[in-house]
Amino acid sequence: MKVTEHIQNANGKSLFSFEILPPLKGQNIQSIFDSIDPLMEFKPPFIDVTYHREEYEYKELENGLLEKKVVKKRPGTVGICAAIQNKYQVDAIPHILCGGFTKEDTENFLIDIDFLGIDNVLALRGDAIKSEIYFKPEKEGHHFATELVSQISNLNKGIYLDNDLQNSSKTNFCIGVAGYPEKHMEAPSLDSDIYFLKQKIRHGAEYIVTQMFFDNKKYFDYVDRCRKAGITIPIIPGLKPLSTKKQLNQVPHRFKVDLPDDLIMAVVRANDADAVRQVGIEWCIAQSKELIAAGIPVLHYYSMGKSENIREIAKAVF
Repeated sequence: MKVTEHIQNANGKSLFSFEILPPLKGQNIQSIFDSIDPLMEFKPPFIDVTYHREEYEYKELENGLLEKKVVKKRPGTVGICAAIQNKYQVDAIPHILCGGFTKEDTENFLIDIDFLGIDNVLALRGDAIKSEIYFKPEKEGHHFATELVSQISNLNKGIYLDNDLQNSSKTNFCIGVAGYPEKHMEAPSLDSDIYFLKQKIRHGAEYIVTQMFFDNKKYFDYVDRCRKAGITIPIIPGLKPLSTKKQLNQVPHRFKVDLPDDLIMAVVRANDADAVRQVGIEWCIAQSKELIAAGIPVLHYYSMGKSENIREIAKAVF
């Protein structure tokens, strides 16, 4: 079922969803099930599965030269989605990126997940890899998420890369895209960011999932700006509880988001790791309750592979 249909069928009730990471190469699917099982009592209608592109590693050879090696540290997005739908009978949503994909790769990826009965995709440009200063697309790949959305929409119309295909089947993907209440790190302004978000919608995006934020006012202001710009599709808030003091520096640096002073000082004053964890949980509970009171259709949690904190929040909220 499509995300938009889940929202429509909920009749105003706020739904619970979350995102998981594929396990590191060498781990099995049980680690995924162990992180999902504690959250199933809250009846998520869908679960997102991230996609992690290749990285480059350099190995020094005996002659002193460096050998460049391409590695994927977290493979398995498509297989995990299939396993989730089979085991839990809920919709799994694979992330699909511009980075690391040619247009042909993208088409084949979409064909595979269509064969598996997957109805939704989250289309993202993706970040630059560690060896890049700025994002660099594949030679025959997409530069922007708008282009990726357009290719998925074309497949929904039965338009494939090979124009000579006869009687080609249409896919029926519900396309999600990312939104940034504090603007994308590369966007010159929030208004320009929303302008390009509208382009993604014009090309076929049907719902938005936001980057994490820790101040609900920024989300509400963002939604208001989007609505004034003519964006009417659902805007699903993305939430993450802080869990360590290190994240006070890591989260703003990695995700380019601000942390409220009250949250920062509560973490700073926490006496130990358990106290920090509790601060993060309680802050996210308060965020969640305010969003539900405002009638937000879905609350989406970034679990980062750990479900304990998310479960405590869900118990208090759903």
